[in-house]
Amino acid sequence: MENRPNPIIIQDFITESGVLYSSLPLSFTLSGRPLLTAPIVLVNHALTGNAQVTGENGWWNDLVGEEKTIDTNKYTVLAFNVPGNGNDSFIIENYQDFTTRDIARIFIKGLEALNIEQVFAIIGGSVGGGIAWEILALEPNITEHLIPIATDWKSTDWMIANCYLQEQILNNSSKPIEDARIHAMLCYRSPESFKEKFQRTTNQDLLIFNIESWLAHHGKKLQQRFQLASYKLMNQLLKTIDITRDSGDFETLMSKTKAAIHIVAINSDLFFTPKENLETYNELKKFKENVTYSEIDSVHGHDAFLIEYKQLDHLLADIFKAETIAK
Repeated sequence: MENRPNPIIIQDFITESGVLYSSLPLSFTLSGRPLLTAPIVLVNHALTGNAQVTGENGWWNDLVGEEKTIDTNKYTVLAFNVPGNGNDSFIIENYQDFTTRDIARIFIKGLEALNIEQVFAIIGGSVGGGIAWEILALEPNITEHLIPIATDWKSTDWMIANCYLQEQILNNSSKPIEDARIHAMLCYRSPESFKEKFQRTTNQDLLIFNIESWLAHHGKKLQQRFQLASYKLMNQLLKTIDITRDSGDFETLMSKTKAAIHIVAINSDLFFTPKENLETYNELKKFKENVTYSEIDSVHGHDAFLIEYKQLDHLLADIFKAETIAK
């Protein structure tokens, strides 16, 4: 990787809550064109994700890769691992030390370490999109395009309530990762998607409903690949998205950026609701021209950003498939 240290070591980092971390490892992946030779797309991962966006085990292979929406023949694709996400041996035990903004500050330091002054686009779904909002609020000139998908610039009371329940499960359950995942899946999907998938059918071998065996399967599956400390940290980040906390009102912050903002909501999202996203769009339109709002039409709820690739491709084509992007 052209002799770039990976992970980048962030030294003497003080969190918003005033806690000093003398050393934080920030690992990353680069794919596509060599760094600083093409427009850069920063992709932020979601709660159980990581920086492996494309390639073998890539979680967004349908969107990112050769000849895909974000074409690695045209772009440099950069992704950071949230420190403590469990992708390496580094663990953050005191998850309440951190907020989403802290992670945004760490990612900005990562960009600086890689000598990146501006990227073409920052894109992320769910908490990854929340981190993207926080980055833009801190550094208004850092990107030409912001693409927050199934997320918002703040965690609502509904989101905070669900994160609180997640936290209670993670801290008190005898099977914390499994049980928290079972609850979370109810937030990530929708009543319609469950009806379509299961039709109240039963598993004759186990004598339980298929929805129950499916939820239990997802709980066990996550337990095998995720760490408790990482889950607690990522849940804390989901709960603390708020670009305005101790930093000014929404209009003041967003008036500072020339970046085009492309809000993508999901019509069945129970987690970051389309109503909230539409309110954000309407607020932005009062003082900003280059803002768009679009919706993914899906029964799949919040997780549709990982499922509805054809719709996403269509919605993002104007941004990423322009014939020439001068840089």
